[in-house]
Amino acid sequence: MISAAALSRYSVRTLVGLVAAAGLAACGDRAAAPAAGAVHAPVAAVSEARVTAAAAEPDQWFTPGRDAGGTFHSPLDAINKASVGRLGFAWHYLVGTNRGLEATPVVVDGVMYTSGNWGRVYAIDAATGQEIWTYDPGVPGQYGRAACCDVVNRGVAVRDGRVYVASLDGYLHAIDARTGKRIWRADTFASRAPGDFHYFVTGAPLIAGDAVVIGSGGSDFKGARGSVSAYDLGSGAFRWRFYTVPRDPRQGPQDQPHLEAAIKTWDRHYDWAFGGGGSVWDGMAYDPSLHLVYIGTANASPYGVVDADKDHGHDELYVASIVAIHADTGLYAWHFQEIPGEGWDYDTTAKMVLTDLAVKGQARHVLMQASKNGFLYVLDRATGEFLSADPFAHVNWTKGLDPKTHRPIATPDSNWNAAPKLIYPAAPGAHGWQPMSYSPKTGLVYIPVMDAPMVYVNTEHRPAGLIEGNFDLAFFYPEDYDPKGLAGLLGKLPSLDALTKGDKAAAHSRGVLRAFDPANGKTAWERPTASAWDGGVLSTAGDLVFQGDAAGFLNVYAADSGELLKRIEVGTSIMAAPMTYRVGGEQYIAVMAGYGGGVLFNPFPPASAAYQRGNAGRIVAFKLGGPEVPKPALLQEVAFPEPPAREGTPAQLAQGEILYNRFCARCHAFGRALLPDLRRLSPETHRKFYDIVLNGAYQSKGMARWDDVLSRPDAVAIHAYLVDQAWQARPATPSTKQ
Repeated sequence: MISAAALSRYSVRTLVGLVAAAGLAACGDRAAAPAAGAVHAPVAAVSEARVTAAAAEPDQWFTPGRDAGGTFHSPLDAINKASVGRLGFAWHYLVGTNRGLEATPVVVDGVMYTSGNWGRVYAIDAATGQEIWTYDPGVPGQYGRAACCDVVNRGVAVRDGRVYVASLDGYLHAIDARTGKRIWRADTFASRAPGDFHYFVTGAPLIAGDAVVIGSGGSDFKGARGSVSAYDLGSGAFRWRFYTVPRDPRQGPQDQPHLEAAIKTWDRHYDWAFGGGGSVWDGMAYDPSLHLVYIGTANASPYGVVDADKDHGHDELYVASIVAIHADTGLYAWHFQEIPGEGWDYDTTAKMVLTDLAVKGQARHVLMQASKNGFLYVLDRATGEFLSADPFAHVNWTKGLDPKTHRPIATPDSNWNAAPKLIYPAAPGAHGWQPMSYSPKTGLVYIPVMDAPMVYVNTEHRPAGLIEGNFDLAFFYPEDYDPKGLAGLLGKLPSLDALTKGDKAAAHSRGVLRAFDPANGKTAWERPTASAWDGGVLSTAGDLVFQGDAAGFLNVYAADSGELLKRIEVGTSIMAAPMTYRVGGEQYIAVMAGYGGGVLFNPFPPASAAYQRGNAGRIVAFKLGGPEVPKPALLQEVAFPEPPAREGTPAQLAQGEILYNRFCARCHAFGRALLPDLRRLSPETHRKFYDIVLNGAYQSKGMARWDDVLSRPDAVAIHAYLVDQAWQARPATPSTKQ
């Protein structure tokens, strides 16, 4: 099987041969770029009018969510309850990377456009899987250090013959849809200094009128100030930037009018060196009739201080909020803050659905969001009026919402600042970036739910201290919570039994596909899924719901009852939402398959396809009457390498454990994971260790240099710790999958 390192060494043609040899059929495999004179893609003639009237063109999938409302629902019905039993393989396309794939492709007039790692773009014949062109944005490899959760990308925007993508390093690219050549590139960061890794971009651009809008990530790191910005569709010229949080008041009056109200809600002792946070890293929507852009904002930097016993009065506007912005001017329209003073990493950045609902017998134009905090919010999208919010998952961080103010009522069980607590939902949320789907046919939203808790631990006065990407908060799924093993980092910790008060069911993580009725706030049906980290959802007029999972299956359910109708083994773990389109009278289902994202810093679950078969990313398409899907070969066992001689004093080993977990473990988990397990370094890599860590010898491979935060003695301590861990692991794990 192809290793992560090998993927970067092979040409496209060689890669196809190697993967085919590993067990993948050649049909639709990635081909070399077309030769001069080859037939180019048809122009992607997408207009706002065409997107708005998407229901009239069921063959197309115009946006990552298909339509202007982002419903992830299709009117196609050839694949239905009666025919889905014949669903099989159509083609697949190998993207040539082994990182997380989170985008949902766009299909216009028979051509598929989608994005992969770093912001690479692929144009593919949607009927055959044959490559038309690819676009590489040229992101420096070391920029992977900036991204909190893998070098992922959540999709492209297509308009008037152009494809728009935002690359990880913060540039917005306009690409000719016919040729794959760059037309313009715009820098979306407000500031850019050498070695500045405060910001990164993983979200899909949003077309709003004659502008393209994009936000950025970074709220989990010190120094990021959230914003979203707009650029002219034609020229790439800067239009406006909307900041989501205030600037340091010592710099004078706020630089935007809406921030004068916001600054009054922040602690006057707040350390503005942290930047404020409030990043806009995913969920955005646009209503062309109201000319409003809707954004969801992330947590404050650092997470707010949680105190359930008193109201500290620091709402920290506009973090954890949905904000409406006038698309023409970039000026504030309205906001609704889901969690004032948010303190659990419950970003409100999940994707939004714009639709019409009957609320108390009256038709309303609404915005819906299944938030990380476990509540499905329904707001009037013209005014921001609160209409409803009902829990769609188990929560214990709040007793519910105040009936008058709609503010959450915190519970003592949520106050991790005082002592470790087991809190529902987990930090990744009851619903994360994975898209939900809304079916106007059933009136239900289909939510990929993570019904999972985490143990939250304040690290401020513990040995671990500040953790890169976590600030002074550490959290663990109950399955990973080991008080004895964590003692060196966090000191004495309560047992899981003590945290659950003896209720073993309270410490259970599971994934659920939940059909939820937003009109009455009730669950219609639910089905358990493979894990707590499975894929997004597609619904269709064929009365079907599709979801991929970590085990590497595409699952098809009856939209009305949840009955499992079909389960197709793909052989690659799936996180992205499927989509559907029609070419030449044939309906296809397609999905991007590849594990990563938020599971970047966790070992692959042994039951996952990524663990069993590797993680070579691909797009897989299905059609009626197709054969079985070709699967990558099972990985072979290889010997655990013998580590070098033990080194370091007990004090160095202890310091190495702290530094490794503070700066390295976010990417390099122990066990089979997305990036290398550093206990298994080769002798050559051990010899190069300091050159790699301190001098950037592997920057071309995506490993940044760390000499800005780590000294030579720090690196020595980390290396000693890794060698010690390798010797501890080797006797118990003589071999591992590779």
